[in-house]
Amino acid sequence: MKRSEAVAEAAITLLADRGMRGLTHRAVDEAAGLPPGSTSNLARTRAALLELTMSRLTELEERVFADAFVSEPLTVAELSELMARLLQVQLQDRRRTLARFELALEATRRPELRRIYDRAGRRFRDAAVALLTAAGSADPVRHGRQVVAFGEGIMFDAIAGAGSEPALDELQDAVRELLIGMLGGEAKQ
Repeated sequence: MKRSEAVAEAAITLLADRGMRGLTHRAVDEAAGLPPGSTSNLARTRAALLELTMSRLTELEERVFADAFVSEPLTVAELSELMARLLQVQLQDRRRTLARFELALEATRRPELRRIYDRAGRRFRDAAVALLTAAGSADPVRHGRQVVAFGEGIMFDAIAGAGSEPALDELQDAVRELLIGMLGGEAKQ
C-alpha cells in the first residue's frame, strides 16, 4: 500500500471512530503507524487531508459500485438484486459509510470540499440515471435522484439513525417496491 493510501485509510477509520474532530495530522500518523510529520508532508493542510481522504473513499466506493456503472437493460428483479447487494455492502462497511457521512456534513461548511464531494457524488448519480434509463424510466434523472436518496436514507437509518440493518431480502423487496412504483407499467418484471 502506498503511503498516500495508508494515510487516507487511517483518516477514514478516524472519521468513522472519532468524527471530524478526531481527524488530525498527528492522529493519522499514529493510526497509520507512520513517523510524526508524515501526514503533514503528504497533505500539508486540513483541506488537503480531507481531499486526499475523499479521493480514497471515492476510489473504494467506485470499486464496490463497479457493477452499477453499466447501462445495459435490466429487469426490475435484476436491478432490485443489484441495488440491494450494493446497499448491503455499504451497510456492512460501516467504517467507510460513516466516514462518508462525516465528509458530507463537513462539505456543508467547506466550499472546497463541497466541490470535491459533489463531483464524486455525480458519478454515482449518473450511474443511477443510466440504470434507470436502461430500465425504461420515463424520467430517469428524477428517478435516479430518488433512488440515490432512498439508498442514502436506508444507510443513514441503519447506521446513524434508530433503525436496524435490514437483511438482503428486505432490501430487495424495498428496492423492488420503489422501482415498480417509479416505473409502473413501464417496468420490465
